[in-house]
Amino acid sequence: MGVRQHEATTTGWHQARRQAREAAVPLPVVHLPLGRAAGATLAEPLVALSPLPAYDAAAMDGYAVAGPGPWRVTGRVLAGDPVLPPSLSPGDAMEIGTGAVVPAGAEAVLPYEQAVRSGRTVTGAFSPGRHIRRRGEDCPAGRQVLAAGTVAGPVVLGLAASLGHDSLPVHRRPRVATVLTGSELCGSGIPAAGQVRDAIGPMLPGLIRAAGAEPAGLSRIADDPDAMTGALLRRDAEVLAVCGATSAGAADHLRGALDRLAARVPIHGVACRPGHPQLFAVLPDGRFVVGLPGNPFAALVAALTLLTPLLGRLAGRPEPPPVTAVLDGPVTAHDRDTRLVPVTRIGAAALPVGHDRPGSLWGAAGADALAVVPPGWTGGEVELLPLPSGTPMALPALS
Repeated sequence: MGVRQHEATTTGWHQARRQAREAAVPLPVVHLPLGRAAGATLAEPLVALSPLPAYDAAAMDGYAVAGPGPWRVTGRVLAGDPVLPPSLSPGDAMEIGTGAVVPAGAEAVLPYEQAVRSGRTVTGAFSPGRHIRRRGEDCPAGRQVLAAGTVAGPVVLGLAASLGHDSLPVHRRPRVATVLTGSELCGSGIPAAGQVRDAIGPMLPGLIRAAGAEPAGLSRIADDPDAMTGALLRRDAEVLAVCGATSAGAADHLRGALDRLAARVPIHGVACRPGHPQLFAVLPDGRFVVGLPGNPFAALVAALTLLTPLLGRLAGRPEPPPVTAVLDGPVTAHDRDTRLVPVTRIGAAALPVGHDRPGSLWGAAGADALAVVPPGWTGGEVELLPLPSGTPMALPALS
């Protein structure tokens, strides 16, 4: 393919990512119980329904004391006691457990370690206010604590519970159905001669969840035009990720199926290495199709180029700030395409890890990010595309 034809039929890498994101709008808002909201995106700011702490609470085991000592012990209060403790007068003390309601009138909690008790009398030195967590001192009721667009990770869910929430308004997570093509693919065991072990099928669900979406099943189809058209007609997902069949070979039927279904195909290829034969389409009913190449590393690059920006937008996630580093290593830029190179971060530098052929995930598996090397790059700082790990992580802003 000549340079002019290449430029006419492909979209620049940054432009492709932006087009994929801007093609979508966030999905509707749903209210989910905390146990089902993990990974979704807050549609509204998180506001404290209850102060934190909800009451004056003891931060230590010991004695709640009022006035100067010595003090007379008048009783005991433990965390969870159903009846509020009586008020203390100067010279009174009440034995208290961590987390228990501090009696009105108490000036401090005197820890056991600092107290001397003889019968019903306690002595010791204290500082006013010590070891009492006052109602609302961490967060008053009505305070906005997190912005809309925050991902409801495990810590966010715990915070929401501590602030009195039983459910959260979140954007519905997009559903992604995966279609694997290729008669040569083997789903388990050691592949026989002429077969290739499928690496994309096990990889995609984690990428989909990291982007804030839900996998909606995986289907395998033969290299057949009717099978491809039928796969695109399934309506149980907002997004279809089709793996393989994106090029123009005799066994590649995705483009023909999209034509038969009158789909709009704004991206027919992306000027990047690896992952050039990827595409982005919108079906007449509004569902999205992302075509990924059949080589595993190329498919990863394509997923991070088109699929994750699209899913992030559908899930209501904002664009995070860009991540950059100085690329320090023997990397040669392509003359017209963006290169995606697996790297590890060491301080302010990004070091190439190698093993980055289109058919191998070895380099990416040992990397922290992909360095985005623009055409003609001669050294210095580059953008980084963080690689999702076991937990959802932010992707850099689209430029």
